[in-house]
Amino acid sequence: MYAMQYEISVPADYDMDILRERVAKASRLLDDRPGLGLKAYLIRELADGSPVNQYAPFYLWNDTTAMSRFLFAGDGAGAGFERIIRSFGRVTVRQWTGVARFPGSAVTDTPASASRRTQPIPVHDDTLSTWIEQTAAEAELLAKREDAHTVALAIDPTRWELVEFALWAQAVPPDVAAAATEQYQVLHISTPDLAKLPQGLIH
Repeated sequence: MYAMQYEISVPADYDMDILRERVAKASRLLDDRPGLGLKAYLIRELADGSPVNQYAPFYLWNDTTAMSRFLFAGDGAGAGFERIIRSFGRVTVRQWTGVARFPGSAVTDTPASASRRTQPIPVHDDTLSTWIEQTAAEAELLAKREDAHTVALAIDPTRWELVEFALWAQAVPPDVAAAATEQYQVLHISTPDLAKLPQGLIH
């Protein structure tokens, strides 16, 4: 499993309805994309207390070939990353290697919000795997919360940073929001191969 996200910040006076309309028109293009476990179409707004207006979709891929095709191959249907490049330029794409995923108790609901928390991975002599197991156990508990749709953990080994991404059926719970690096609105979710994503800790 691989996590991926790019962030497109727009000016403070930008009409966010333009982004909503863009998502409404194009969101279903990936609803049947092979190899894509999940794409959450996310925005955050100054009006909601965010420091920026931003479109920041988050992906979970179970097939790196499919991820590469999305990023680099031409797509006659206009559903690939070239569509983003034409509109916003070649924005930076973050990628993380997945270490755990837990379906939540609300996984059959349509999520309304998302939280993302990043943290540096502590320096260990030989106990990194133990730390990951403990962090995954905490994520599993989070997924058992009433409104949790999905909780995923992934690591960027170039920065030694862990990201915890969670989708919620309602608003982000207050205690989660307090710890989150970012909170988002979910405009749409595509889950063509969600069932094929690994569950639990990925060994």
